[in-house]
Amino acid sequence: MPHSVSLINTIAAGLGLALVLGFLAVRVRLPALVGYLLAGVIIGPFTPGFVADAGIAAQLAEIGVMLLMFGVGLHFSLDDLLAVRKIAVPGALVQIAVATLLGAGLATWWGWSAGAALVFGLALSVASTVVLLRALESLGILDSYTGRIAVGWLVVEDLAMVLVLVLLPPLAGALGGSAAHANADPVWQTLGLTLLQVGGFVALMLVVGRRFFPWLLWQVTRTGSRELFTLCVVAAAVGIAFASAALFGVSFALGAFFAGMVMRESEFAHRAAQESLPLRDAFAVLFFVSVGMLFDPSILLQRPLQVLAVVGVIVVGKSVAACALVLLLRYPLHTALTVSASLAQIGEFSFILAGLGVSLGLLSAEGQSLILAGALISIATNPLWFSAIAPLQKWLHARSALARELEARDDPLAELPMSTDARYLSRQVVLVGYGRVGRRIAAALSEHDIPFVVAEQNRELVERLRANGMAAVFGDATDPGVLIQAHIARARVLVVATPDTIHVRQMIEAARTLNPGILTVIRSHNEEEAALLSHDDTAIVFLGEHELAQAMAREVVRRAAPA
Repeated sequence: MPHSVSLINTIAAGLGLALVLGFLAVRVRLPALVGYLLAGVIIGPFTPGFVADAGIAAQLAEIGVMLLMFGVGLHFSLDDLLAVRKIAVPGALVQIAVATLLGAGLATWWGWSAGAALVFGLALSVASTVVLLRALESLGILDSYTGRIAVGWLVVEDLAMVLVLVLLPPLAGALGGSAAHANADPVWQTLGLTLLQVGGFVALMLVVGRRFFPWLLWQVTRTGSRELFTLCVVAAAVGIAFASAALFGVSFALGAFFAGMVMRESEFAHRAAQESLPLRDAFAVLFFVSVGMLFDPSILLQRPLQVLAVVGVIVVGKSVAACALVLLLRYPLHTALTVSASLAQIGEFSFILAGLGVSLGLLSAEGQSLILAGALISIATNPLWFSAIAPLQKWLHARSALARELEARDDPLAELPMSTDARYLSRQVVLVGYGRVGRRIAAALSEHDIPFVVAEQNRELVERLRANGMAAVFGDATDPGVLIQAHIARARVLVVATPDTIHVRQMIEAARTLNPGILTVIRSHNEEEAALLSHDDTAIVFLGEHELAQAMAREVVRRAAPA
């Protein structure tokens, strides 16, 4: 050929094979993700036949990570991160420490050096935000409080890994790595510079970016060109990610995440998310294909017990540690199980850490293959752990006294104070969720002097509501104990105002068991779910898009109809 077509070959082979294997995976009731990973293995250098360009695939995957993290930022504001900081920050840091100790202990037992053990443990400690995002979106719980905890937890992990990636090179010599890659600057100086760089980038984005980029999006929107709007969104995501890495030493993923966060301030954020969705999906497939290309399948035959041990640390060790931490912080069992499932995999930062460890002479090629094997298996099985949450929670409640005690433990926020006004305890409204929709409903109830009790999973929010004199209980409303504390047995109406519609029927069943005649008013974003719930004569379902269309139509008819 007169010129190189490696890029075309890589994209065509990667997407084409991913389509075929993804389709077959779905037909046999496996996640399509399994097919994408297998496509990468097939076109990788460790299997016979066509071999795609690994360097080009890695760069395409990096773009995929940028766009996906940009999408996370569009859904996750700084206020959301601050709202979960009391659980996400300590939880993520302690979980990283526990998982690193488990992985390092395993590597030490195998006779590896201290440096190799440290890199290995760190690589097993950090989950993939990309994988988590896809899982939460598919389950419809990305915007729920539990979803925000999981995403916030992984954002803290990503921030911690940025520091690790900068500190490893200067520590390489001391840890037994290649002295050629060691940084001569003192560790404290490197750490201080890194903190200044990250802090400078975050400050710039929050102070300047939050004003400039929404303004830019508005100027482009005024042109009326859809292509320019899409170009602006993609250019902002990739451009900010690149600039953050070039100027501040921040990872592409973190830069793209903050780009999405500042774009969220624009009134066109929802449109930006929709416009970038096709590109995000396409490059996400290439990301998983590129991961598969790094995997040497022979490790499964040569080191099966070691692979099993690695998967055990990722799926069991990290998950148990996270579950225990969430429960210790006095959050519901369902939240603990969801966060545990979210962390039962490793991803992009693990691959970067492993590659850096190899380049610094700290980690062997075998160690890198073990990390990749653990990543592939944990990513492929991750959807199974999410699907197991509900039956596991039900099984634990039925057979474990400890599980029931954890839900009904002595928590001052899990029950109404004895001094609660008596009017809140009879014929009141039980309002589940105090987000954007719940707040407006509560304001309307207060305006009409209708008593209500809020049931909310955000501990800090419950504390603030009580400080303002509102009746509120902390906990998951799918648990009958929480509804009992909200005095559901004597309530007039149950209002479900949370975006998490998966467990609505559980809430309704629990409420009907305690109060057979209660009226339920439900918020829904899913037409099929809304249709099922609307068959209930005592349930009133509001579908977001439907209600918006009706309100707009009424206003148009009122103003356009002839006098």
